Amino acid sequence: MFSNPWALTTHYSFRFLVAALAVWRLTHLLTQEDGPWEVLKKARLGLGSGMLGKLASCFYCLSIWVALPFAWFVGGSFVEMAVAWWALSGAAVLLERATRDPFELKVEDNETWDAAEKQRKAG
Repeated sequence: MFSNPWALTTHYSFRFLVAALAVWRLTHLLTQEDGPWEVLKKARLGLGSGMLGKLASCFYCLSIWVALPFAWFVGGSFVEMAVAWWALSGAAVLLERATRDPFELKVEDNETWDAAEKQRKAG
């Protein structure tokens, strides 16, 4: 009834990882990016400020619905797919939070790195 023939030939963990990345990428594309010729931006603006407009601009909300078909891709029993649905959305949210802010590395003076060297110079 809900079986996916491809699911029988690949490992569950691999399918889940691929699906999680796909859910994150597609949800990010739909909620954050403009797309070519600003098609996605215009579509989001065209949805207005109603329920659909808010859904299209909320990563957390939209990831739930984007994850739904990917739960079938992950496969398993009906209960396993239901759990995978929410887990895929959660994984996409974690990926979004991890990649939201750019990573900044600040290198300080060499003196502050080696406390023993600093003490030898002082004493």
